[in-house]
Amino acid sequence: MNQMTLSDAFVPLKLANRSLAYKALAVLIGTAFLAVSSWISVPMVPVPVTMQTFAVTIVGALYGWRLGGLTVIAWLLESFVGLPVLSNGMPGQIAFAGPTAGYLVSFPVVAAFAGFLAERGFTRNPISAFGVMLLGNALCLVLGAFWLANMIGIDKAWAFGVAPFIAGGVLKSALAAATIELLRRSGIMVRLA
Repeated sequence: MNQMTLSDAFVPLKLANRSLAYKALAVLIGTAFLAVSSWISVPMVPVPVTMQTFAVTIVGALYGWRLGGLTVIAWLLESFVGLPVLSNGMPGQIAFAGPTAGYLVSFPVVAAFAGFLAERGFTRNPISAFGVMLLGNALCLVLGAFWLANMIGIDKAWAFGVAPFIAGGVLKSALAAATIELLRRSGIMVRLA
């Protein structure tokens, strides 16, 4: 029985062996995708949900853990220097000092996590891809809630920083898994690879 090697694993865009210029372009496209996704607000009760975690998990799964994590770090650095790439155009200096800091810090970890699992074949089918995306969203909520709990206490962190985002996380995970499957079936990833 053949054991799958890392080179045989499912890395959708196969960016690891590309030139530095190609990777740099991928990072720029990824940060633009992350910015646009941050500006999309989905009305939900009790709070609106952005598409940031959708984009973070997609970038990780499509780019792989190294380039996915690096792309998210680049996006956060864009915010930190003042570009309006976060939700509501909030500058990074403010966002990294406030209640959202834990979630922002979790984003590169989440992208790397999703990319790591994608590289090992866990996004090859829609069911396991959904599981990867759901775990990524859960990881974001947990890491973000730790920071928030230090500011407002664990009960309030759960009530305001986790519970309202669970349904959105499930929906975004399903959408991310469906997006990966759609890209796979359309052959886009094969043509780009």
